[in-house]
Amino acid sequence: MITSTANEKIKHVSALQQKAKLRREESLFVIEGGRLFWEAPVSLVKEVYVTERFLKNADEGMRERLTETGYEEVSEQVFDKMSDTKAPQGILAVLAQQDYSREELFGEIPLLLLLENIQDPGNLGTILRTAEGAGVTGVILNGDCADIYQPKAVRSTMGSLFRVPFCRCGELRREIEFLRGRNVKVYAAYLEGSVCYDEADYRGGSAFLIGNEGNGLTKVTAEAADVRIRIPMEGKLESLNAGVSAALLVYEAARQRRLAGCDFI
Repeated sequence: MITSTANEKIKHVSALQQKAKLRREESLFVIEGGRLFWEAPVSLVKEVYVTERFLKNADEGMRERLTETGYEEVSEQVFDKMSDTKAPQGILAVLAQQDYSREELFGEIPLLLLLENIQDPGNLGTILRTAEGAGVTGVILNGDCADIYQPKAVRSTMGSLFRVPFCRCGELRREIEFLRGRNVKVYAAYLEGSVCYDEADYRGGSAFLIGNEGNGLTKVTAEAADVRIRIPMEGKLESLNAGVSAALLVYEAARQRRLAGCDFI
């Protein structure tokens, strides 16, 4: 059992929790909790740390999974040092980051989200979770989006991180041109959009551009889209949460495809 917070492995896990640069350099990240550990592909698991309390309460299936991955037992004090949560469950793991190719983001009929400058990790994770629910085939994040492997983002995905293909890009306009070449129509969620979001046709290959929580899409990116769509709002609202906007759009696409009998997943 590891009982010292000065242990190099423990210090390394803590650093991965806190430093995006280290996560990028080592292509590693940390997950916490029994549910995320259970859903994580075993092939990605590099290290597992558990407390005596967690082991004592683990069911047979969890014990078999721990035997498969291997684990190290740590004291409660050490686990608290490593954990990023207020009420740790007593299990965390270090995983390899996933590396998807562009081709893996396309289903038979692509349905994509293109995210520009999303800053809140929880928001980003929720968008990925929503994407899975609506049958989105892939998510593209520009370089100024929050780190999808940040602990809060990872928790917010509720496991969708392992099932929804995603990748980062340097320039969204280049991605738009690439998608256009693949017969994917790009729609920008924009306050000055000329088309109401539920009037457009998303039954073919479609991609939605979603912008920053406070400022929305940049004008340059919005103008690069094929169609600028708007979500009507009553009252004195100036904008909707980025995650809410993304949910409205992808579920409208899912609705249209379902009614048309499209196999979009």
